[in-house]
Amino acid sequence: MRYKLLGRSGLRVSELSLGTMTFGEDWGWGASRDESRKIFDAFVRAGGNFIDTACNYTNGSSERLVGEFVASDRDRFVVATKYSLTARPSDPNGGGNHRKNLLQSLHGSLKRLGTEHIDLLWLHAWDFLTPVDEIMRALDDVVRAGKVGYIGISDTPAWIVSQANMLADLRGWSPFVGLQIQYSLIERTPERDLLPMAKALDLGVTSWGALGSGVLTGKYKAGEARPSGARLASGPWSEATLTERNLGIGQVVADVAKDLGKSPSQVAISFVLHQQARAQMIPILGARTVRQLDDNLGALTLPLGADQLAKLDAASRIELGFPHAFLQNADGFLFGEVRPLIDTPTRR
Repeated sequence: MRYKLLGRSGLRVSELSLGTMTFGEDWGWGASRDESRKIFDAFVRAGGNFIDTACNYTNGSSERLVGEFVASDRDRFVVATKYSLTARPSDPNGGGNHRKNLLQSLHGSLKRLGTEHIDLLWLHAWDFLTPVDEIMRALDDVVRAGKVGYIGISDTPAWIVSQANMLADLRGWSPFVGLQIQYSLIERTPERDLLPMAKALDLGVTSWGALGSGVLTGKYKAGEARPSGARLASGPWSEATLTERNLGIGQVVADVAKDLGKSPSQVAISFVLHQQARAQMIPILGARTVRQLDDNLGALTLPLGADQLAKLDAASRIELGFPHAFLQNADGFLFGEVRPLIDTPTRR
């Protein structure tokens, strides 16, 4: 395991993050406490220090288990949690991005985690109701109070993230240092705006869903009926992943894995790790068994060659659409004949 400076910060995080949405059996499909402990210990033995949870994962059990597991060496770990999703569906202030929910959610997370501070607090999902200046000022307040070290933003349009960080920079508030998104071989749409923005603003990207809700593990085959009792990862996106296109991508992943003598899961995660030219990419590993985690960690020692990457890219490439496709062919109109003579500035 190697380490990265998370975005524009000095925070050192492992090149893989451990996702703990599977910690706890409250939702009917997660890992038991003992299995969660084994998963955590295996990640730590591999050199991992970056732990990802959220206030609502498994009804709070995830945070409680993470807090228990890190307690003996708390300062060694970078503990990241999230606020935004509702804890009280009948309460209009039970969820959202506003200051009231931030404070009540953070208080609950600190209590469940058994810690005095959160290393990285993510805004979990944009609510399209709360003013951006309220959010950034409230987040800056909890950073200045010493309850939060750094802040990040998850599942939010690129233009909002850009607006928020520009506002923070202008007013001397704490900026977002990280961006959390869904990204995989079957979900490459962040390449249109989110990843270019992250690179331009120097945001570290933690990506979830690298295995495409299981589609990229080789579990499903194109043209075959879904196995009886089989399930995808939880969430509203799950059933939509079982398309012929995605199953076809899964087959290419399986073919590459067979050629390399590796597992499809390792190939899918390795593909994300190979996208560092697009942005600083840190895949989040989610596992329900220690065996799954051990297999996923094998992606660290799986360098994909140019031929394999080209095959995976060809199977999963998306159309960037407007304005990207339009601007790719606009050099003649913008620069005439001199564009090849103009040096392109290099940025971090």
